[in-house]
Amino acid sequence: MCGDNAVFESMRNKIAATDAEFRVASRSPWGPDDERGMLNFVDDIDAASLLQRTTGQVYDLATDYFIGMPHWRDFGDQPYSIWMSHTPNGSVVDDVIGCGDTENHLVSYSGDSIMMYTHCGTHVDSFNHFGYNHEIWNGFKESEHLGSRHWDVCGTDKHPPIISRGVLIDVAKVNGTDVLPSGFAIGEEEIRETLKQQGTEIRPGDVALIRTGRMNLWPDSDAFINDEPGINRSGAEYLSKQGAMIIGADNIALEVRPSEDPENFHVVHSYLLAEAGVVILEMACLEELARDEVYEFAFMGSCLKLRGSTGSPIRPVAMPLQ
Repeated sequence: MCGDNAVFESMRNKIAATDAEFRVASRSPWGPDDERGMLNFVDDIDAASLLQRTTGQVYDLATDYFIGMPHWRDFGDQPYSIWMSHTPNGSVVDDVIGCGDTENHLVSYSGDSIMMYTHCGTHVDSFNHFGYNHEIWNGFKESEHLGSRHWDVCGTDKHPPIISRGVLIDVAKVNGTDVLPSGFAIGEEEIRETLKQQGTEIRPGDVALIRTGRMNLWPDSDAFINDEPGINRSGAEYLSKQGAMIIGADNIALEVRPSEDPENFHVVHSYLLAEAGVVILEMACLEELARDEVYEFAFMGSCLKLRGSTGSPIRPVAMPLQ
């Protein structure tokens, strides 16, 4: 990725998970004003050299958005919806801009609007999504930074465009299945074994994407959402301490559900976002990468700059490395 051992050592010295304290929001190695966490590693990556190593083939890792798509529904959040706000014939009938019948017939104008939970489809979670005791990453307190509409820190507007090395961790394949069984917990041992069999490793600044095979159930909402396989805290800690700046998967919540921690319904989310400073990516489409056994690639993606938001859609792509 960087081709410079000194750079790697410098990055390893700033892995937040190394000094994380259990159930306490970590202070950033990049100082008291930092809102990017491990995404700061973007600045250390030689993107030009990385892209020169790609084959030119592009894999689209994003879902499409449509009415009835699987979405996070456990807490009653808004599903994806789209509706027309302008139609060609409606413009003739309503004449909302007052240009008249002839011009409205000539200019067949359509427009639409959408509404959805920001954690819908392929998306990233920002650091204000989960914390501990009303405190999020880097010690930002709810009482000081959460207004009536949104947080004023750590939103997806602070996420830089990402160009980095990506690694597919195909746990489903190593376990000899297309789809891991419901409730299958992916810990450090499972990740180590998968990386060993693939001949890959996780380096500082990597985007680690875990394949459970769950996308084979898309778009059946009940099958896709309920009691899903995913990483547990052990797996999350291992990847974080290796220096991954983004950890993602092909399931809806990244982590195994139901939670293994009886006191924390989203133990991996709170650990990664509050303790480790690692961004989460969910519902990535990884089946084509797995089919072609593409385990190392250039990862590129940029989320929407939604000021203060806890999450945002992202359109990630992968380009295999030579």
